[in-house]
Amino acid sequence: MSRTVPSTATPAAVAGTPGDRRRIAAWAAWDWGSAAFNAVITTFVFTRWITSDAFVDPALVADADAESAAGVTDGPARAAVQAVLAEHSSWLGWGLTAAGVLIALLAPVLGSRVDRTGRRTRRLGLLTAVTVLLCLSLAVVRPDPDALATNVVLGLTILALANITFELASVTYNGMITRVATPATYGRVSGIGWGAGYLGGIVLLLLLFVGFINPEVGWFGVTGEDGWNIRAAVLVSALWFAVFAVPVLLVVRDEPRTGPAPERLGLLASYRRLAADVRELWRHDRTLLGYLVASAVYRDGLAGVFTFGAVIASGTFGFSAGEVVVFAIAANVVAGLATFAGGTLDDRVGPRAVVVASLVGLLVTGLALFFLHDAGPAAFWVAGLLLCVFVGPAQSASRSLLTRLAPPGRTTEVFGLYATTGRAASPLAPLAFSVCVSLSGSQHWGILGLMAVLVLGLAALLPLRLRDAVRRGGVGEAATPVGGDGR
Repeated sequence: MSRTVPSTATPAAVAGTPGDRRRIAAWAAWDWGSAAFNAVITTFVFTRWITSDAFVDPALVADADAESAAGVTDGPARAAVQAVLAEHSSWLGWGLTAAGVLIALLAPVLGSRVDRTGRRTRRLGLLTAVTVLLCLSLAVVRPDPDALATNVVLGLTILALANITFELASVTYNGMITRVATPATYGRVSGIGWGAGYLGGIVLLLLLFVGFINPEVGWFGVTGEDGWNIRAAVLVSALWFAVFAVPVLLVVRDEPRTGPAPERLGLLASYRRLAADVRELWRHDRTLLGYLVASAVYRDGLAGVFTFGAVIASGTFGFSAGEVVVFAIAANVVAGLATFAGGTLDDRVGPRAVVVASLVGLLVTGLALFFLHDAGPAAFWVAGLLLCVFVGPAQSASRSLLTRLAPPGRTTEVFGLYATTGRAASPLAPLAFSVCVSLSGSQHWGILGLMAVLVLGLAALLPLRLRDAVRRGGVGEAATPVGGDGR
């Protein structure tokens, strides 16, 4: 990836300079707003609701509750309810898998085009707007007893589409870090963004918990009838994302292009360019290619920790729906503070050290959680929050490390490859979790599946020689040729 890219602007044309606090704050506001999608829609509220017994035949649920009241834990009604829930969960998995395939196909091409045209802000605004509209449309999903399966399919389809546009927006957003930070502050600024996302999740979840999810009658008279407590939470979340996405669009503007017009490539030509870039990485920068692969594996493990965290809390440790939201708030507090601290540590000791230490911490804590599966909610509170100490810094430092490794002028394209490799590995954590649960017959064994994915990622990362990239203030080792220390 050594082709040169024409300059798109003179320094005077840029509104502000990297490191400008105003620009950093505007950029991080998008992360703060994106918590609406990550924390509310895809993790703790909407997906949990649409795969819950709210979308199971009410008569069947009533029979299962009667069995439970009578002390029968494995009666036919309960088994039937569990079968429906498993089916809906599998639909969720297939929907997100299909979305992941499309993201893997589109992300690198999008990144390449954005790098060539320099229209990052415009593309970010468009993709964010579509994501917000899709999130708003989730409010039409309702637990109608006469059309339960139809509503589940509708909700999961909209969710999959929103996941595509959100991930593509994230590719552009991540690439914009070079316009708000300097090489010496990539770690700190990346940590500010991730931390803002966690803190935004805290504030939003608190508002939704107090206003709609917990009370019998919430704000504006909203109740749980027809699922309006969740549907209202989704509407508020979409508006939250829209509002906090505005600052970066106003402050970090597209840079005026002063050079020749960029080369216009069709879709097939873009993929040929992508294939050529991968071949070039293999020949000249295997360090970056190796990191893309390693990070794809362990990042899928990190995603699995959050994706299945609420499931394990409920199914293994006995958390209620309200307790899951309360834990989510506490988890975001811990993860946010840890990410801010990890960003500072990133700039001092290097992102690789932060990632490795975080993965080791996750493995130790995950194993402790596995062995404490019979200890009740208190064990999950302790071990679960410890997991959150390590997840945020690992995510933030991963973005920082990639920024340092990316060749100049190709940041967004490299983040497109980052998304592609991540999506290519996305079946690993769900597969490992499901296989372990299926073979053992017990949900808590799925924890070992997630830990196995993290081990694979760590094993792939450790042999990589990233010494230049982890030096304080280092620009990275993207230009290190194969055969030297960059192998």
